[in-house]
Amino acid sequence: MVLKIDNENFEKEVLRSDTPVIVDFWAEWCGPCKILGPTFEKISEEYKGKLKFVKMNVDDNQDIAGKFSIQGIPSMLIFNKGEEAERLVGALPETLLKEKIDSALSNLQ
Repeated sequence: MVLKIDNENFEKEVLRSDTPVIVDFWAEWCGPCKILGPTFEKISEEYKGKLKFVKMNVDDNQDIAGKFSIQGIPSMLIFNKGEEAERLVGALPETLLKEKIDSALSNLQ
C-alpha cells in the first residue's frame, strides 16, 4: 500500500519512521510519473515491513520538494532514521527499481 503524504505529515511519516521509507516525488502532469506509478504501487506489497512506500505531489508540497532539491521528477528518495540514504531519478523499469532498492536497503544500518 502506498500512502499519500504532504507537508503536514512528512516529518511524522518519513523523518520519524522506524522503518526505512521511499518517497516518490511526482506530479499529475508528469508522463514518466504516471508510468512509474503502477510499478511503485505493485512492488510496495513485496517490501511490506521492510520499506514504507509514500508519494508526495511536488506541486502541492513545494516546501518539502525544495528542501530536498527535487529538480526532476519522478524522483524517489529513500530515507533511513530521518536521513536521505539514496536517490533514484526517473521512471525506472520494475527490475531495475527493485535492484536499486535492494542495494540501498542492504547498505542501511
